[in-house]
Amino acid sequence: MDEKSSNSIDDIFDRYLDADAKVFANREVLSPHYVPEDLLHRKNKFEELAKILTPSLRGGTPSNIFIYGTTGTGKTAVTKQVLSKLKERADSRNISFKYSYMNCQHVDTKYRVLTQLCDDVGIDVPFTGLHFDVIYQKFKNALDELGTLHVTVLDEVDMLYKKSSESLYILTRMNSDLDNSKISIIGITNDVNFKETLDPRIRSSLSEEEIVFSPYTAEQLRDILTQRADVAFHKDVLDFGVINLCSAIGAQQHGDARRSLDLLRVAAELVERNGEEKITEIYVRKAQQVIERNTVFEVLTSLPIQTKAVLQAIFLGEGKNDEITTGDVYEIYNKICKLVRLDQLTARRVGDLINELDMLGIVTAQVISKGRYGRSKRIHLTVSSRQVREVLESDFRLSKIFEVDEL
Repeated sequence: MDEKSSNSIDDIFDRYLDADAKVFANREVLSPHYVPEDLLHRKNKFEELAKILTPSLRGGTPSNIFIYGTTGTGKTAVTKQVLSKLKERADSRNISFKYSYMNCQHVDTKYRVLTQLCDDVGIDVPFTGLHFDVIYQKFKNALDELGTLHVTVLDEVDMLYKKSSESLYILTRMNSDLDNSKISIIGITNDVNFKETLDPRIRSSLSEEEIVFSPYTAEQLRDILTQRADVAFHKDVLDFGVINLCSAIGAQQHGDARRSLDLLRVAAELVERNGEEKITEIYVRKAQQVIERNTVFEVLTSLPIQTKAVLQAIFLGEGKNDEITTGDVYEIYNKICKLVRLDQLTARRVGDLINELDMLGIVTAQVISKGRYGRSKRIHLTVSSRQVREVLESDFRLSKIFEVDEL
């Protein structure tokens, strides 16, 4: 970095440090990780979950629980608060009770699940190196020695099941191996049809109860944002209509409180960066563009290699023709696979991947009739082609395709 660039960065930091905090009074209350003590419009869910878990206070084993609901509806926050209060009450009555929380986007194998469970009961095991059966026995022995009920929360449990269905089966069967303790499972998922995808062995072992979190309404989101904004901002920072706009956008996107809060936070950060003191609806719209751009990039980057190859086929096909069909996509996809030495999927499987891209909102796939030749789908990209190309060029295998003159 040259001296001029360094001085420019220093100037930015100096201006921020020297300026009064004119926008934020407490920015942490808008953080995705912040959970208020008073979680609005979820009293009935607190009570519903607490009632299922109350047998723990008399040494009983509560039912396993599946919690369903779209993103940003309070599932995780309610679960953590209820378990925290249950732990306090159990400790005050000298009742042995423990719980573990794990996000299955990261804890996604049976080995990782067991190592975290061991860690949560005070057993030190290496992250790798030990045989799974050894770790399982260590956890079982530790739990039986404690003589406790252990509630295991599996957030985004569908992610764990997709990658390691055996993990869930092991947990559902663990009580039959325990002599002096019990384990109970709380699975949290956005997929309301998740239970239907389970292996019959797992389904029969669960004996679960279900709690469904409905999306927040615009009015409920308005209450939530007002509660946070009163703490987050200095007086008179918010322009009239900002809370209503953030709430309306969140309500349109499956009643997602997280999205509404992100909009408010990013809008405030943009105001702060520009040295202004008023959050207006214009800044909310700018924040919406920033968030959507970041979200699309994150989704595209996380796609598996085969899905990216299908996406690249769509991208290249659109560059050549006004209209492309599933047949066109499959033809280009096969050429890509040969050039980068990727296993070629069947036309049916590629069709499934196109449907997945459609569900993610990355493409539209409209069914069209081709007369006696049957039906096909007309495919269009719905996200920025520039972003798609940027993501594909960052993949070391697929980037080579852009160096080919004619595909």
